[in-house]
Amino acid sequence: MTFVERLYLWNIAKGMAITLKHFFKKKATISYPEETRPFSPVFRGLQVLNRDEEGRERCTACGLCALACPAEAITMEAAERKPGEEHLYREEKYAARYEINMLRCIFCGLCEEACPKDAVYLSETFAPSNYQRKGFIYGKDVLLIPDPKTDPAGYAKAKGQH
Repeated sequence: MTFVERLYLWNIAKGMAITLKHFFKKKATISYPEETRPFSPVFRGLQVLNRDEEGRERCTACGLCALACPAEAITMEAAERKPGEEHLYREEKYAARYEINMLRCIFCGLCEEACPKDAVYLSETFAPSNYQRKGFIYGKDVLLIPDPKTDPAGYAKAKGQH
């Protein structure tokens, strides 16, 4: 070992050069509330129940989404449409209760693929944080997309069309 190698000056200089190089690189972190990171085009976020162009619910409570879910996060109860409710529901049968447990959901997208009516899709938003477990069980009132006739801005935002 030479005298220079024994002083470790060369290794210290190499380490300082690496440190200086990192000072001038773009930072990988972002200031989250002020800045948001763009999502991938194939990002699968929060589940949403879709409506048709007339504002009626598309879900017919067939149960294929619940059957396809590997985490068994979806529960639903079917009901028959009553006379006079044609403007609310598309088919004779509808989901009276539709719940998804977001703590069990693995965002795989199988529910979206299984739905024959395109009633279920995964949006570009992610599940917000909560302090209690029951706050992560989303019912039909939270999952249902806004009516395109009464709230077109909310409908466009929920669809991801800004």
